[in-house]
Amino acid sequence: MTFYPTVSRCFSSTRSRTLLAAALLAGSAGLSVTAAQADDAASAQKAAPPPSTVVGRVNGADIHLGDLEDAARNLPEQMRQAPPQVIYPILLNQMLQREALVQAARKEGLDKKPDVAADMKRAANQTLQNDYIREHVAPLLTDEALRKKFDKELAGKPGEEEVHARHILVPTEDEAKRIIAELKAGGDFAKIAKERSKDPGAANGGDLGFFKQADMVPEFSKAAFALKDNQVSPTPVHTQFGWHVIQTLEHRRAPAQTFEQARDQLRQQVIQDGVKELVVNAMKGAKVERFNPDGSVPKPEAAPAAPAPAKH
Repeated sequence: MTFYPTVSRCFSSTRSRTLLAAALLAGSAGLSVTAAQADDAASAQKAAPPPSTVVGRVNGADIHLGDLEDAARNLPEQMRQAPPQVIYPILLNQMLQREALVQAARKEGLDKKPDVAADMKRAANQTLQNDYIREHVAPLLTDEALRKKFDKELAGKPGEEEVHARHILVPTEDEAKRIIAELKAGGDFAKIAKERSKDPGAANGGDLGFFKQADMVPEFSKAAFALKDNQVSPTPVHTQFGWHVIQTLEHRRAPAQTFEQARDQLRQQVIQDGVKELVVNAMKGAKVERFNPDGSVPKPEAAPAAPAPAKH
């Protein structure tokens, strides 16, 4: 199985927050914001200073406006809705506290401990990987780029085939066969589903509504899409959930998607394809060596045995 980096971290506006950051934020939230601070923050926002602007300093170490902007993206949703002039002094205090703690840790030599140094290296590598992905993939995610992809691949094309089906789920094949026999004899599908189906949708008579092939497990979809309208599966269908008796009620073609409807799907596809291409290209240009869990070199796979000569 090929591993691709988790790309949600590269493009999501909210990243995972540590307990320490949450504690600092909780402590900072109690700070009072003076009118002067609010006015200064509002003025700074109007001037639109660059991210490199120094907004604080701890023992000579600068805190930049860009640091606060990054931190703001990590805030809980309800706090991100607060006015910038309220958030600014809170975030600044958080960043100053964080820098003071980092300096205290370095002063004690904590960053020299092997396990801590390894953690720092992993974090730095993760950040570099995410930024590399973002640098190459983000330009492909503009509305203009996505619309071009939509016009080329989806515009005007009919949607996927869908079926409207219902089912009865039971634990054994024999019980499913008995239900099929009852239905052939005139039994009411919805009534039997409500009384005997083990599926959560039994209360609705087993009705699944319309769905696409990819929406269900392959065995179920294959059977449902193969049936004609109003036809019941002649034999039970087995999946990981049990044994199904399926009735397909209707086939239809979904309407063509608009750009607005397809935007999120296109975006995710572009991200996945972009990351996959980056990984493939990076691996092509790298000398990659693989070893066994004990560090030994894997033995070369044995060549397949030559076929025995034909007897005459």
